[in-house]
Amino acid sequence: MCKNYDVIIEKDADGFYIATVPEIPGCHTQAKSLDLLMKRTKEVVELCLEVQKDDVPANQFIGIQKIAVMV
Repeated sequence: MCKNYDVIIEKDADGFYIATVPEIPGCHTQAKSLDLLMKRTKEVVELCLEVQKDDVPANQFIGIQKIAVMV
Protein backbone atom coordinates (compact mmCIF):
# COMPACT_ATOMS: atom_id res chain seq x y z
CA MET A 1 0.00 0.00 0.00
CA CYS A 2 1.28 3.46 -0.87
CA LYS A 3 0.32 6.60 1.07
CA ASN A 4 1.32 10.19 0.32
CA TYR A 5 2.57 12.53 3.03
CA ASP A 6 3.08 16.29 2.95
CA VAL A 7 6.62 17.44 3.78
CA ILE A 8 7.61 20.89 5.03
CA ILE A 9 11.13 21.84 3.91
CA GLU A 10 13.14 24.61 5.55
CA LYS A 11 16.76 25.76 5.29
CA ASP A 12 18.65 26.63 8.47
CA ALA A 13 21.39 29.22 9.04
CA ASP A 14 24.12 26.61 8.44
CA GLY A 15 22.72 25.69 5.00
CA PHE A 16 21.12 22.39 6.02
CA TYR A 17 17.71 21.48 4.64
CA ILE A 18 15.24 20.27 7.26
CA ALA A 19 12.21 18.13 6.42
CA THR A 20 9.24 17.74 8.75
CA VAL A 21 6.25 15.48 8.16
CA PRO A 22 3.40 17.16 10.09
CA GLU A 23 1.09 14.14 9.94
CA ILE A 24 3.58 12.03 11.93
CA PRO A 25 4.68 13.53 15.25
CA GLY A 26 8.46 13.54 15.70
CA CYS A 27 9.10 12.67 12.06
CA HIS A 28 11.87 14.91 10.74
CA THR A 29 15.36 14.75 9.25
CA GLN A 30 18.02 16.98 7.70
CA ALA A 31 20.60 16.93 4.90
CA LYS A 32 22.98 19.20 3.02
CA SER A 33 21.23 18.69 -0.37
CA LEU A 34 17.59 18.42 -1.43
CA ASP A 35 18.19 15.08 -3.18
CA LEU A 36 19.66 13.54 -0.03
CA LEU A 37 16.95 15.17 2.08
CA MET A 38 14.16 13.50 0.10
CA LYS A 39 15.89 10.11 0.32
CA ARG A 40 16.29 10.50 4.09
CA THR A 41 12.71 11.73 4.44
CA LYS A 42 11.34 8.55 2.83
CA GLU A 43 13.53 6.49 5.14
CA VAL A 44 12.46 8.34 8.29
CA VAL A 45 8.76 8.12 7.37
CA GLU A 46 9.09 4.36 6.95
CA LEU A 47 10.94 4.09 10.29
CA CYS A 48 8.42 6.28 12.14
CA LEU A 49 5.52 4.25 10.78
CA GLU A 50 7.25 0.99 11.70
CA VAL A 51 7.92 2.14 15.28
CA GLN A 52 4.57 3.83 15.86
CA LYS A 53 2.47 1.15 14.09
CA ASP A 54 -1.19 1.98 14.78
CA ASP A 55 -0.32 4.80 17.20
CA VAL A 56 0.03 7.39 14.41
CA PRO A 57 -2.68 10.03 14.93
CA ALA A 58 -4.99 10.80 12.04
CA ASN A 59 -3.89 14.43 11.70
CA GLN A 60 -4.29 16.01 8.30
CA PHE A 61 -1.93 18.71 7.06
CA ILE A 62 -3.99 21.67 5.86
CA GLY A 63 -1.46 24.28 4.82
CA ILE A 64 0.81 27.11 5.82
CA GLN A 65 -0.39 30.61 6.57
CA LYS A 66 1.72 33.75 7.05
CA ILE A 67 0.90 36.31 9.69
CA ALA A 68 2.39 39.73 10.43
CA VAL A 69 3.54 40.51 13.97
CA MET A 70 5.06 43.77 15.15
CA VAL A 71 8.45 43.20 16.82
